[in-house]
Parts: sequence; C-alpha cells; structure tokens
Amino acid sequence: MPRIVVLPHETLCPEGAEFDAPEGQSLCDALLDNQVEIDHACGKCNACSTCHVVIREGFDSLSPPSEREEDMLDRAWGLEDTSRLSCQAKIGEEDLVVEIPRYSVNRVRERG
Repeated sequence: MPRIVVLPHETLCPEGAEFDAPEGQSLCDALLDNQVEIDHACGKCNACSTCHVVIREGFDSLSPPSEREEDMLDRAWGLEDTSRLSCQAKIGEEDLVVEIPRYSVNRVRERG
C-alpha cells in the first residue's frame, strides 16, 4: 500500500501527516479518511478547484488528468506543473509527497 506524506499546512495539518492509502482511491478521499480536512466544495465531482494539491513526489504514478480536470486546474491558486485536483487523482503504486497550497478559491465558503 502506498505511503502518503502530507507536508505541513498552517490550518489543515500543522504537523503534516503520514498514512497508507489503497491504490485506486482518490487522493481527496485518502486525505479526508485520515483527518486532513481538505476543501472539496463541489462534493468531489470535478466542478471546482478547492481540492487542489501539488504533488512533490510520485506525480507520474497517479492516474492521468482528464481534459476537464486540466480546465478546472486553471482556476486554482498557485498552479504548478505537478498540480492535481485531489478528487480526481487516483493513487497508484508509488508513495506520494503532497503539498496543499496555502490558499484555495472556495466561493461557497466565501459567501457564507
């Protein structure tokens, strides 16, 4: 089972996190299952960019992004070459190092 290392994030996991996750699970579900409360305003249906992450190690082991995911990523804050929407990225065989960007564009939370 691949090991997921989440780099420290000021509010979501100040100490960082480390856990195992099954292949084929979405990265978002793996994060949520392990108490890393990443935003997912659209309900994980690829309709926003709130679950944006940057993969620091293991990027090529993830499922390839769809054209729709790539379009949604264009809306993300802090976009990098190894950015993914965690709700769409399926975990592969390799360990991952994940960084959650400092900011997220979450229009649902910003309205309320």
